[in-house]
Amino acid sequence: MTDARIFKDLKTDHDRHRKMLAQLGETQGDSEERRALFEALRKELQAHAAAEEESLYAAMLACPDLRDEARHSVSEHKEIDDFLGELVETDMASGAWLTRFKAMRHRYLHHIDEEEEEMFPSAAKSLSAEAEKRIAGVFEKRKPQELELARKELPGDARE
Repeated sequence: MTDARIFKDLKTDHDRHRKMLAQLGETQGDSEERRALFEALRKELQAHAAAEEESLYAAMLACPDLRDEARHSVSEHKEIDDFLGELVETDMASGAWLTRFKAMRHRYLHHIDEEEEEMFPSAAKSLSAEAEKRIAGVFEKRKPQELELARKELPGDARE
């Protein structure tokens, strides 16, 4: 692995997501703070997932040794997107919202830990430096575009 920029980009996003999740977990009720933090997190997670799928996962799906890991991660992205869709539709003041948020946070933290500890090292062993550089370029180009799309598109089944 000579060009680990893609993994650094993704890890930087993950670290930002961890902070956002922690901040959101400290909010209470249907507050302006909760609404703003959730909306920022929702857009960030949607954009990150889409850009990651179009860059790293697409390359992994083309590599037989990495295909199963990529498929597993795509299914986890769908699960997180479904959680986000449920949270959008649930009253933020309700206990149900906080319960769903905590479940989503747990699943997402598990997902990014798994990526960083297992998937990224596997991909780094199989992908060439040239491929990693190309993938980083795709991710860095797509992420801002996906953030713009996330402003307009809600998560969940409506996006399909």
